[in-house]
Amino acid sequence: MIDKTIASIAQAVADIPDGATVMIGGFGTAGQPAELIDALIEHGARDLVIVNNNAGNGETGLAALLKARRVRKIVCSFPRQADSQVFDALYRAGQIELELVPQGNLAARIQAAGMGLGGIFTPTGYGTRLAQGKETREIDGRHYVLELPLKADFALIKAHRGDRWGNLVYRKAARNFGPIMAMAAQVTIAQVAQVVSLGELDPEAIVTPGIFVQRVVQAAQEPVA
Repeated sequence: MIDKTIASIAQAVADIPDGATVMIGGFGTAGQPAELIDALIEHGARDLVIVNNNAGNGETGLAALLKARRVRKIVCSFPRQADSQVFDALYRAGQIELELVPQGNLAARIQAAGMGLGGIFTPTGYGTRLAQGKETREIDGRHYVLELPLKADFALIKAHRGDRWGNLVYRKAARNFGPIMAMAAQVTIAQVAQVVSLGELDPEAIVTPGIFVQRVVQAAQEPVA
């Protein structure tokens, strides 16, 4: 019997090792798997490479992971905003490495990894410092930059509901990066507000099929209706 449900949040992240590359879903705090992040902090893994849309908000969630000094490098699109003081302080002190990636390129590189592509040519970044050292090519009169796939050892994502096979549905804007990160990681860990019985999820509503999910853990933080 296939059963990917995990008894506790702590158990779900217990084997994430030092130095792992971890994708964390969310657009700011929308769809951020805060409980999984807290468990990762408690677990104690260090020297992590984090892939996320931004670099944390305030001092909770991803920002708390940075504050705990567990992250060696962050790959993101928006590292600086009004409440990114934790990242700002670490970066100015030379205590964290940043790989800045335009948001469309970030999504496309994650998708490329999930689809098994060797890379993508994109016009975004051509002629800027972001293209330095990268292959460029002219196609049909337009200039492009080669961007490589972005994959991870683990992906931590948040969904609305899931079943024991790992099929997931999302809630509104919380969907964001979760589906493509699930495809690009060796191990995808999904926290859900509710684990439901097989057959209860409408097949037409399932966004992430269970084939891309290895662990499901319940952590209710939103209405399930």
